[in-house]
Amino acid sequence: MAKRRILLTNVDPSSLNPDSSELSRVIINRIGLMPRKTGSTKQIYRVLIELYERTKLANKEKKPELSVLTVEEMGNFAGITRQTMYDYLKRWIDLDLIAKTTYIYQGKVIIGYKLNGNTLENAFEKAAQRINNHVEITLKYVRELQKTLKNEKLSETMKTKS
Repeated sequence: MAKRRILLTNVDPSSLNPDSSELSRVIINRIGLMPRKTGSTKQIYRVLIELYERTKLANKEKKPELSVLTVEEMGNFAGITRQTMYDYLKRWIDLDLIAKTTYIYQGKVIIGYKLNGNTLENAFEKAAQRINNHVEITLKYVRELQKTLKNEKLSETMKTKS
């Protein structure tokens, strides 16, 4: 029934004027995309920065294929193997932060991933929407549970009276 969990954490920058790498780490941590094993890579934030830079370049050059990163490239930026990167990608995709895409380059089909939006902010708005939808559905289940419990209690009361 349960797939992967969304893990939101309360992490803030350690200084008043954080640099881009620290802000990237904070963002990755806050939405649960940091590696969960202790001793795993601490460079995963570099993938986020590279996705942003490539998207910016692709929009400027009007060449959407420039925004795509292959899994091998992502792994290189994070300092991990391709297979380990696939494990992390599942959570990124679940949040709608990135999207899988294909393009043809020099006669070869290239499969990769790109930010799910024209900017980093757009991609995070989509991730926020996914989380909000998840919370709304959970709230619907909570209301249904309350209603069911009330009905079960009424039913039980009716049985004991008869």
